[in-house]
Amino acid sequence: MFSGRKRKVETPDTSVIVVAAGIASRMGGIDKQLMPLADAPVLVHTLQRLGSCPSVAEIIVVTREQSIPILHQMIADFDLQKIRTIVTGGQTRQQSVQNGFREIGTQSQFVAIHDGARPLIRPEDVEACIAAARKTGAATLGVPVKDTVKQVDGEGKIVATPDRSVLYAAQTPQVFSVAVYKAAVERADREQRDFTDDCQLLEYAGMPVQMVKGSYDNIKITTPEDLAIAQSLLAYQYGWEDERDDADWTRIRRT
Repeated sequence: MFSGRKRKVETPDTSVIVVAAGIASRMGGIDKQLMPLADAPVLVHTLQRLGSCPSVAEIIVVTREQSIPILHQMIADFDLQKIRTIVTGGQTRQQSVQNGFREIGTQSQFVAIHDGARPLIRPEDVEACIAAARKTGAATLGVPVKDTVKQVDGEGKIVATPDRSVLYAAQTPQVFSVAVYKAAVERADREQRDFTDDCQLLEYAGMPVQMVKGSYDNIKITTPEDLAIAQSLLAYQYGWEDERDDADWTRIRRT
């Protein structure tokens, strides 16, 4: 298991909702969360890293109904810790997150929402995001954009070039006070609004969200090419050379 710098927490106060209920259309219908990365499925890496975070009290996994038996077996096979429950996703991401939100324990003061397809998340980045949310009520990981970004119209013509110095690419986890998130969800439900990003819920409700600089290797696996990139980044994180034997790969799961 990947382990970063850890901060002592007297009582873990954060529930993590791992969203793994997508239809995987860009993967040809293959569930990307279950695809192998080194010697373990993508989702196993995600859950191992989140489970190693001192601030995390519990993990709720939201997935497709047909994947639930597979996930139960994975939890047993890899001895995954802190898994509270597995629930079925909804028709949209927002509905899936709400299904998970209903299951969080009453002891949790914060909820972190993370993409199951981000297996390279660094535990120290998770802790930094939670720490920021403790101070502000809402925080998200993100990284400054590297490329020049162009805004185009409906015909594909460039209409503006935003200032790159103020642009961040949002990542997950996105962490919120339970009370703040609940209020934002209730407003969106009342007004029948649906968002693809959890920070948008709070933005719509007029609530500020703190950006926390994350790591560029916290990629989301969306296409087959991403999986190949993740394989290389995983080796980079462990400081391995290009030539690795099976024993090295096995260490991911067993340490």
